[in-house]
Amino acid sequence: MNLKLGSFTVPPPSIPVIPLLFMCILIPLYEFFFVPFARKITHHPSGVTPLQRVGVGLVLSFISMAVAGIVEVKRRDQGLKDPSRPISLFWLSFQYAIFGVADMFTLVGLLEFFYREAPETMKSLSTSFTYLSMSLGYFLSTIFVDVINAVTKRITPSKQGWLHGLDFNHNNLNLFYWFLAILSCLNFFNYLYWASWYKYKDEDSNSKVNLNALKSAEEKKQDEEEKKDGKVKAKESSQTSEANTEGPSSSDETDDGRNSREWKHR
Repeated sequence: MNLKLGSFTVPPPSIPVIPLLFMCILIPLYEFFFVPFARKITHHPSGVTPLQRVGVGLVLSFISMAVAGIVEVKRRDQGLKDPSRPISLFWLSFQYAIFGVADMFTLVGLLEFFYREAPETMKSLSTSFTYLSMSLGYFLSTIFVDVINAVTKRITPSKQGWLHGLDFNHNNLNLFYWFLAILSCLNFFNYLYWASWYKYKDEDSNSKVNLNALKSAEEKKQDEEEKKDGKVKAKESSQTSEANTEGPSSSDETDDGRNSREWKHR
């Protein structure tokens, strides 16, 4: 590739710095523009949840690998057609820009997720899992490259691996990028399945509070109904006892006796 950007020659080892430059530019834009805009739509304090951020990052990583395969096809075709006029290094900015945005969403989402959801005594330890997973991924990537190269060496008709030799114009690096894109897509669907089962601590606490409030309201309602029934029964029993204890009045008895004597006299 043509490593010159104008009059400046970019050293090949410094090419991986491109995603970091995009992250330095895009993170402030994300915090000051995207988060307030998303907060108005989702009504979430962070705009989107941490797991949603990680999901967006996985989708963008799939897109970046697909773009890398397309750019590699263009680079190889130009290198075979006219080796004296290779494509510019600027073409790599597309895949590295998307990859930088994917890292921004994924890393920020993972850090926020581990810090918010971990217990109080394990927040520092849980945030270290993000960098541990990154280091483990970088280590396994070297093994993964050797495995892919060994497997494709056995199954391809040319009996040469996708990443054989040092001349990229005569290997199949684009197939390797597209294979990574397929794996990223499968990884996203796997992540989507497991993330849909997760419930945040705030949601669990709110559901417990709502359940306790509902139970207390039902118990209070039952107590009120029992008190009301008790008052009605007490009133009915008092009325019955009063009716039983009441007898004929003395004036009534005197009048009845007088009437009976007069009847006998007649």
